Amino acid sequence: MTSPLYAAIDLGSNSFHMLIVREVDGAVQTVAKIKRKVRLAAGLGEDNQLDEAAMMRGWQCLSLFAEQLQDISPPNVVIVATATLRQAVNREQFIGKAERILNHPIQVISGDQEAQIIYRGVACTSSGRGQRLVIDIGGASTELIIGEKNRTLLLNSLHMGCVTWLNRHFNLSEPLTKEQFNHAITAAKAILSPYLSSYRRLGWQSCIGASGTIQAVQEIMLAQQLGEPMTLKKLYQLRNQVLACGQLEQLQLNGLSADRTPVFPSGLAILIALFEELKIKQMSLAGGALREGLVYGLLSQQSSSSVRTQTAQSFQKRHRIDAKHAQLVCDYALQLAAQVTPGLDHHERQMLRYSAMFHEVGLNIEFKRAPEHAAYIIDHSDLPGFSLEQKHLISAILLNQRDSWQLIPLKRQRAVTYSRALMLTRILRIAIILSMRRSQHQCLSINLLQQIDNPNHWTLNMPPGWLDDYPLRSAELQLEQQNQPEADLTLEINELIA
Repeated sequence: MTSPLYAAIDLGSNSFHMLIVREVDGAVQTVAKIKRKVRLAAGLGEDNQLDEAAMMRGWQCLSLFAEQLQDISPPNVVIVATATLRQAVNREQFIGKAERILNHPIQVISGDQEAQIIYRGVACTSSGRGQRLVIDIGGASTELIIGEKNRTLLLNSLHMGCVTWLNRHFNLSEPLTKEQFNHAITAAKAILSPYLSSYRRLGWQSCIGASGTIQAVQEIMLAQQLGEPMTLKKLYQLRNQVLACGQLEQLQLNGLSADRTPVFPSGLAILIALFEELKIKQMSLAGGALREGLVYGLLSQQSSSSVRTQTAQSFQKRHRIDAKHAQLVCDYALQLAAQVTPGLDHHERQMLRYSAMFHEVGLNIEFKRAPEHAAYIIDHSDLPGFSLEQKHLISAILLNQRDSWQLIPLKRQRAVTYSRALMLTRILRIAIILSMRRSQHQCLSINLLQQIDNPNHWTLNMPPGWLDDYPLRSAELQLEQQNQPEADLTLEINELIA
């Protein structure tokens, strides 16, 4: 039997990558690696608007990737976007068309999430003992992580990369000078400065570098027989070779590929700054990074789920959420979810579950504006195991957990379609009302019906005598009847005959 294929696509600031693998006898086998230089960050203006030319380069690249995805099961595909699309204020324009081209959703991941995934990719593909410092210089961000085995201990995503540093500190038409290099190195050190003490204090036993710039340095060193471990002395040698070329347009180094040439000096300047400030003695090249981390995440769904569960439990404890009551809300929500048409998929059920688990986090601040506080806390919390888009979805749902509807956040989130986000929110609102008796930890059986010709009309059939036995919840459901039309929804409440 043929093993299923898995695909990970990384919409980076310098390059777009696609990695396709399959699992054979417990090992991961690479089937294809496709890379295109898009230099998306070069099209990001000072106002954080992504220009049309950069978007066109990206869409053209994704049109090539789309063909390969046609033979891969949708659950086995993960697509993420990094620093440039995190910053671009018009990213929705790019992502909307990109998703239509690929016929798959795209997650814009946070810098911390990117660092987490990079470390997982390094940990799964690179050997090393003790604590490891992992460095990944991208097109618009640089990730610094200290971890041990499969666990991250410290991570940060810094706003500097080989494309952004090219735009700020180098010019194609001007001579390459030592002053340019020094300015670029000094600027990188200024970005790094606030984080130095925490990295030095924690320390590491080995240093591993990942991705484009560091891979390019490795290839040059091998081609020039300089030896494999990277050292500051060797980086200085490469800087001198770059300066000797005179101009960026004339840059040619033995071992440097043509597509890496324009961004190599800027990436090298950042790498020198890191070596000097962090007192790195030597660095080895990682066997994998972001894309490999994404793939191993797909191949280890149980592990990913465990991370989310641990995050949720820690989050509940940290914010003093009543876990027993949250579970009752979750039980009601999942009972209703099991009856909707079309049914919820695994991802949607998980998002509903965690929305129920987190829904009272805003009470830590105050009751009146608890939904707003809950949405803010979710949006601004580090939640390992949850993507940025998943956080936006949960935030939008919690903002709408009671009272009047605020539909714009539900429309803006990209984890699920708007109609599905509306359904998840609707389910949670009803589940919260049904769970108002905090001392009663038993989920009553509720029958939900949808009209075939109008799926937005729901009928709740309550157990016999329920409306008289629970007058407060009955009254709250009636108020919910009045609120649902704000979202073009209708709700009917009936009582079954004994």
